[in-house]
Amino acid sequence: MTNTSKRGILLMNLGSPDSTETRDVHKYLMQFLMDGRVIDYPYLFRKILVGGIIVPFRAAKSAEAYKTIWTKEGSPLIVLTRQLQQALQQQVGEPVEIAMRYGSPSMDEGFSRLLERCPDLEEVLAIPLYPHYAMSSYETAVAHAREVHRKNKYSFRLDFVPPYYKEPHYLHALSENIRPYLEQEYDHLLFSYHGVPGRHIKKSDPTGSHCLLSPDCCTIASPAHATCYRHQCFTTTREVVARLGVPAAKYSISFQSRLGKGWLEPFTDIRLEEMPKEGIKKLLIVCPAFVSDCLETLEEIDIRGRESFLGAGGETYTMIPCLNTHPLWVETLAGWTKK
Repeated sequence: MTNTSKRGILLMNLGSPDSTETRDVHKYLMQFLMDGRVIDYPYLFRKILVGGIIVPFRAAKSAEAYKTIWTKEGSPLIVLTRQLQQALQQQVGEPVEIAMRYGSPSMDEGFSRLLERCPDLEEVLAIPLYPHYAMSSYETAVAHAREVHRKNKYSFRLDFVPPYYKEPHYLHALSENIRPYLEQEYDHLLFSYHGVPGRHIKKSDPTGSHCLLSPDCCTIASPAHATCYRHQCFTTTREVVARLGVPAAKYSISFQSRLGKGWLEPFTDIRLEEMPKEGIKKLLIVCPAFVSDCLETLEEIDIRGRESFLGAGGETYTMIPCLNTHPLWVETLAGWTKK
């Protein structure tokens, strides 16, 4: 399509190591875990914890995990994000580029490539590929993009698509991505969201007096819900199962990728071991916190999660892919750019 505007589109995703070599994974983990919105401890303590304890012990193990999902083209997350960029570019006239919060291509590279394609750029519409608001995903990506924009003194305006956890077109795309899998025989549909520490939920509460202070806080109307990851995950799930007609007894929510105590529960890894004992033998699992398949879906859920569930007595285990380049998802993104 012909570009007749002075606007560019930037798809922002989390990022990935440059390779499965331990040194590259070490570099990536340092950048990721030293982010104060990911591990929200004072800098000096975070430096000691991340650089002296977590990364030295985790880098080699993570490198091995990446090797199980790496493709000839490279990291699945980067490959899929580029494929999404190409699919969206076919539907919009403005230049579309990608940028990662951590690793390559960086935010600076994303902005630079848009300027190369449109030297008289006046506006960039940035789309964080995170449906839900969380300190460690949506917030840090937006804050970082703004900082790079300020530091480089770009003249173009920078706008962001807000969290879209309940936006109708996104929900339609997500629901239709799941629907074909419901045609097979299944006992249960598990919505596994990426976990976050409870303290992140409380820190993101603008009222300071709502989140996690009562058992039903996520169902009580509050301004806090605009930045409450837990509420937004519950909302996405409720809207999707309503569209798909999934009975209440046949679905549930859990949280994966925990790194310690105090994270949102129930934990996905624990539930996968418990479910077969509860009579759930045929499981469907979907990860709506991600729009692109990555280490957390392909390795943690589709490989280790499968082994755990089947090892505990499960019979069939189906991981539903992320939206990736689903046509309805691409149409949704194109529609947002035109508003």
